[in-house]
Amino acid sequence: MEDNLIKFPDNRNYEYALNQSFQLAAERLAKIENLDVLCIKSNSLCQWLESGRVIVTEFLGRNYRIELPELIFSVIDSGEEVPLKERVLILHYLLEAMGTPLSNTLITFKEIPEGPVYFRTFTQRTIKHLVNNFSNQPQRLMESGKAFGARKAEYGDMAITIDAFKRVPITLVLWMGDDEFPPEGNILYDSTVTDYLPTEDIIILTETLIWRLVKAAAK
Repeated sequence: MEDNLIKFPDNRNYEYALNQSFQLAAERLAKIENLDVLCIKSNSLCQWLESGRVIVTEFLGRNYRIELPELIFSVIDSGEEVPLKERVLILHYLLEAMGTPLSNTLITFKEIPEGPVYFRTFTQRTIKHLVNNFSNQPQRLMESGKAFGARKAEYGDMAITIDAFKRVPITLVLWMGDDEFPPEGNILYDSTVTDYLPTEDIIILTETLIWRLVKAAAK
């Protein structure tokens, strides 16, 4: 695994690590001569402009524009700033995408390479917040997910699938629980997910998605 992937530093070094990840990813992107192949593999759009090239890729239900060679990120039809963490995720998706067709076979995080190693961290940062915020009113999960293109999935008491990236669908599952069992949750991925993102980025992407849903539910 390459050294430019997101790690889990302590809070004091987190911003530094993100900046390093961004710079390394930017250097990799600058060396790619055939951006058309990159866009085909990630199911993104490449456009020529007089000033350079533009890549348009979908992330969490919205289209993001990347202007090259300046590497200027923007959300199409919005003036909002793209956070550094999300810029890194987008670059890693573009750079790591292998173009593998979806298998439509779902796996748990534990089945991902290095998944067992990171499982406790993954659970605390993702499943715990999914259950805490949505298990009492699971319908809110679907309602919040509509803004991100959610579609109903047939798992648990409530499940939705959201294409975090065009080729990275994520399925969130809830069980409401009863007098004997507490509510539970799980998160499923297409078995090709590591052809598009490394394990560390999968955690960060899933965490980002869940907090976007929580924020949408709060509105």
